[in-house]
Amino acid sequence: MIGLTLKQLRYFEALARHRHFGHAADSCGISQPALSLQIKELEALLGAPLIERGARQVRLSALGEELSERARAILGAVEEIDDLARTARGPLSGRLRLGVIPTIAPYLLPGAIKRLGAAYPALDLRPREAITQTLIRDLNEGRLDLAIVALPVSEPALHEEPLFEEEFMLVRPVHEANLPVPNLDNLLDMRLLLLEEGHCFRDQALSFCTAPSKGPRELMEGSSLNTLVQMVGAGIGVTLIPEMAVPIETRSAEVSVTQLPAPRPKRTVGIVWRKSSPLSAQFGQIADLLRP
Repeated sequence: MIGLTLKQLRYFEALARHRHFGHAADSCGISQPALSLQIKELEALLGAPLIERGARQVRLSALGEELSERARAILGAVEEIDDLARTARGPLSGRLRLGVIPTIAPYLLPGAIKRLGAAYPALDLRPREAITQTLIRDLNEGRLDLAIVALPVSEPALHEEPLFEEEFMLVRPVHEANLPVPNLDNLLDMRLLLLEEGHCFRDQALSFCTAPSKGPRELMEGSSLNTLVQMVGAGIGVTLIPEMAVPIETRSAEVSVTQLPAPRPKRTVGIVWRKSSPLSAQFGQIADLLRP
């Protein structure tokens, strides 16, 4: 169609994703009036409305819903053309959008940034922390290049590359340090502190701590691993945290950390990317770089 631009598609896709003019404008780095003007111009080109105006929350018209799907596909294809050009320019360079889940980011990301910076000086690394569900969605829709998550994610369009395995460690109040390490049955009777819903680490911990005949007697939630460990230090209960988090999260809390009896719970940390990405070979090199 004459006059239709990629810029207009990007702005409309952001509006369709956020369903809010202000949030969409912020994500695009422009003012809200400028975004609104571009949407109106796009509607004029198409000769039909894309959104229902007047409601507090943006609602897409039938045409808008259809265009949002097409816009994501078009913009994703454009990103892959750019990636294809990058493969011809030699070593990996330019923007790299890396997502990391919260139970990995504070512990792995600092070292990863240093390694990537040393190996690829021309790389413009743009890390982002979010829960697994958000990262996988943004990866599938082309807003991320890579994501470091707990495997498996079981997405047909994504390639999964394991990096390493790590155990879940039991964190108890310091005055319990000399008590026997609880087995699964004992753990199920304790006050167990877990991350709030949405975090995959919560689901992984529950899969270990839930038996068919009984579940944890009492669950309490926290927004971060740091919060959970501090609650344990205050004597509220016990929790499980990944091994990589132990040095950072327990240094300022009066807690005891120990391994659980076999079979010990653990997770596989890995990196995922779209199978269709022209940069798959380079992403495989990044995976090698991030392995211990």
